[in-house]
Amino acid sequence: MKIGKLPEQVLVRSVLRQAKHRREEVLAGPAVGADCAAVALGDDEIFVLSTDPITGAVQDIGSHGIHITANDLAASGAEPVGVLLTALLPEDIGEEQIREIMRDAENACRELNMEILGGHTEITRTVTQPLLSVTGVGKVAREEFLIPRNIAPGQDIVVTKWIGLEATAILAKEREEELLTRFSRDFIRTARSFERYISVVEDARAARGYGVSAMHDITEGGIFGALWEMAEGSGIGLEADLKAIPIRQETVEICEYFGLNPYQIMSSGSMLIAAKDGPGLVRALAEKHIHGTVIGRATAGPGRILRNGEDIRYLERPQPDELYKIMG
Repeated sequence: MKIGKLPEQVLVRSVLRQAKHRREEVLAGPAVGADCAAVALGDDEIFVLSTDPITGAVQDIGSHGIHITANDLAASGAEPVGVLLTALLPEDIGEEQIREIMRDAENACRELNMEILGGHTEITRTVTQPLLSVTGVGKVAREEFLIPRNIAPGQDIVVTKWIGLEATAILAKEREEELLTRFSRDFIRTARSFERYISVVEDARAARGYGVSAMHDITEGGIFGALWEMAEGSGIGLEADLKAIPIRQETVEICEYFGLNPYQIMSSGSMLIAAKDGPGLVRALAEKHIHGTVIGRATAGPGRILRNGEDIRYLERPQPDELYKIMG
């Protein structure tokens, strides 16, 4: 395709027609000549915004981008409403691939009862593969808005599902042929299926219903990065048990194959939650068929400690995500 904005007929046919209207709060959505979306909110509600670039994945980039951004919104206690999409596309892309990205994004929005509010699509020489930037919009009652400063010493730290799900699914899809030289096709199929766990919107809803202090979705930098960020954002210390952190065997083996640290790798699909009653929260999550594990607690001191049996180490500032060693 030619450099610049998508031709209008392609924009209408393969982008705008893929985005459906389903939220009554949305007063104006994507259209030719429209540069802004409009969302109505009540007097006692907060408008929550989040943005993420999707650079590590190629396959299913549309749905991946929606879920990652919805997770950010859900972690604040908000209900995801919609997204603005900016798609920067390489010259060699075809219209069918553009349409497929939009279909994937729209399918994820339908699952989450969200809308594509608008955005921008452009062909550019600055990228060699599709690059998606997603800005999410959510709403939450003022008194239910969650921030790390709500965390208090003595509260439990809970992890939902398992760490490393996102990176495991990406590697299983993007490096499938290489992995098949070591692992069975059934093993790879299971690892690829981890993408079904990527959303933490239901995790957040279950936790909000139980009552929690703060939530943080585990993304770039993995569980080590997320623990640091939660402590830094709240000004508290923490102690975590390395052996308690839940991880699937597929993640362990794939990370071992590539020489990656599974505790410092993209982990969307898993959420950190601070709560007064961690075991009670785990039971509440189980009622919604969501796996939960208490891995530690918040402390009054500044220390950020990881225990591994008798060994003790201190968390360091977040390092570059391990996935970039393989995915560039």
